[in-house]
Amino acid sequence: MSNRRLARLNEQIRREVSDILRTEVRDPRVGLPTVTEVAVTEDLWLARIYVRPDPTREDAETDDLIEGLEAAAPFIRRALGKSLRVRRVPELRFEPDTVLERANRIEQLLREVLPPSESASDPDDGSGAKDTPGSEERSDSEEAPDSGEAPDSEDANR
Repeated sequence: MSNRRLARLNEQIRREVSDILRTEVRDPRVGLPTVTEVAVTEDLWLARIYVRPDPTREDAETDDLIEGLEAAAPFIRRALGKSLRVRRVPELRFEPDTVLERANRIEQLLREVLPPSESASDPDDGSGAKDTPGSEERSDSEEAPDSGEAPDSEDANR
C-alpha cells in the first residue's frame, strides 16, 4: 500500500473516530478525549489510536479512559465500517498519547545539563559581556563612529 494512501486513511480514521467519540459513545469513562494520531499497519489489520483525556475534566484518568475506549472499540469499529470505504476495517487499539510528557522530560533534562544562557543571567552579577576578553576594544571601535568626526566631515562637504 502506498504511503500517501496510508496517510490519508490514518487521517480519515482519526477524523471519523473523533466524530464517533463526540457524538455516539456514551460511556462516562470516555468523556470527550482528543484523538491525536492514528497509525494503521500496512496490511490494514491493526490501527493504533493515540488519545489524550479531556482537559476540562478534573477526574481525567488515562487508565479509565483507555478501559472505556477498549470496551467501546467493537461499537466504534462497526461505526467506522459504515462510514469508511475499505474492505476490512482494522482492529482498534487505543493507547495513551505520551508525547507531551516525553517532551517535557527532555526539556527538563536539557535544563539540568546545559548552563544557563547569558540573556537569562542578571546584568548586575558581572557575568555579562564586559567580562569577555577584548570586549573593551569592541566597545571603543563601536563608539568611534559616534564621535564628533562624522559630523565634521559632513560640515566640510557643505
